[in-house]
Amino acid sequence: MLFNRMESGRASISDAVYLEVITGLHGTTMPTILAAACQAMVGAITTYETGDRVTAALTVAGVVVAIVRLVEILAFRRRLVRPPQLGRAEAVRWERRYVAGTVVTAFILGLFAARSIVLGDALCSVMAIGIGFGFGAGVVARLALRPVAALLDLVAIAAPAAIVTFMQPDLRHVGLGLLILMYVVASFEMVRLSFNASINQITLKRQFEQLSRIDPMTGLANRAVLAADLPAMLAAGTIAVHTLDLDRFKEANDRFGHPVGDALLKQVAGRLRAIAAPEDLVVRMGGDEFVLVRRVATDAEAMAERIVQSISAPYDVDGEVIELGVSVGVAVAPDDGRTAEALLSRSDRALYRAKASRGGYVLAGELCMPDPAAAGQSAAEELAA
Repeated sequence: MLFNRMESGRASISDAVYLEVITGLHGTTMPTILAAACQAMVGAITTYETGDRVTAALTVAGVVVAIVRLVEILAFRRRLVRPPQLGRAEAVRWERRYVAGTVVTAFILGLFAARSIVLGDALCSVMAIGIGFGFGAGVVARLALRPVAALLDLVAIAAPAAIVTFMQPDLRHVGLGLLILMYVVASFEMVRLSFNASINQITLKRQFEQLSRIDPMTGLANRAVLAADLPAMLAAGTIAVHTLDLDRFKEANDRFGHPVGDALLKQVAGRLRAIAAPEDLVVRMGGDEFVLVRRVATDAEAMAERIVQSISAPYDVDGEVIELGVSVGVAVAPDDGRTAEALLSRSDRALYRAKASRGGYVLAGELCMPDPAAAGQSAAEELAA
């Protein structure tokens, strides 16, 4: 049951949260350094006191594995600062390497403790088992979100020592073996409790992430998403920005009331979703203003025509047939701007031109051309003069 929930919990968290978890695993080198230093010290003392070559070999192996793990952690940190951004699939590979390193370390420490028990030096055994308990406590703290990895570590570190103690016929060794097993059970119970609490926190964080990106009225993305995602979309290639403003919406809202106005906005959002591609970004900026960002800019003008036709079609709200218009300003990268700010500014200017022309759409590339209405007015003034 726990493992099933672990898999569903892991799959349900967003990529950003998952990457945060993996980054946290690689967040410190101190536990690895301390475990290696403690094993080196206790191994040196035990080897000096007993002359046991197996203990010496296990000590060297533990230090070598610790060095490899440190190199791995530092390599992960260097990878974080290099483009492209770390993806989920790659993060899974880093996680597997990290978990493999902890399991190998745990098994070496387990063999180290078991060997000290076999040697019969009470003080050396206490020190070796103490390192194992300390490592187990670190597993509970660091791997609560990875229960399977935590269980593997706890079993790897406890099994060799427990097996050796139960092989001894006297009551003291049997008691020590039982204490080791009870420690594993208690540790895994702590992992389970920590996992449940952490998954609940991650679930709440994911919900807050979604809420912070969604316009509650229409279910579209909000302007914060546009500010965050537009630069990345622009960096990925040519895009087209369509800025929309509804015509006659205020009159409809004043005449029929705010509930009808809200229903109109929801229907407008639905029509925009219907004509947008899955990879496009549809945003409600606020009020009756929307933005549609297309990842394919070759049909920018055709899309503007589709927007005008779709949004201008009559609406049926509670039996009332309502007609709205729409003004659209279109800016295409890189011709109309190479930054998000420039594109939004140019599309806004085109939108104002469209509204001055009583609806329809205007391409930002046409802004360098004279306004037909302004030109007609100037000509009339010249004739009057």
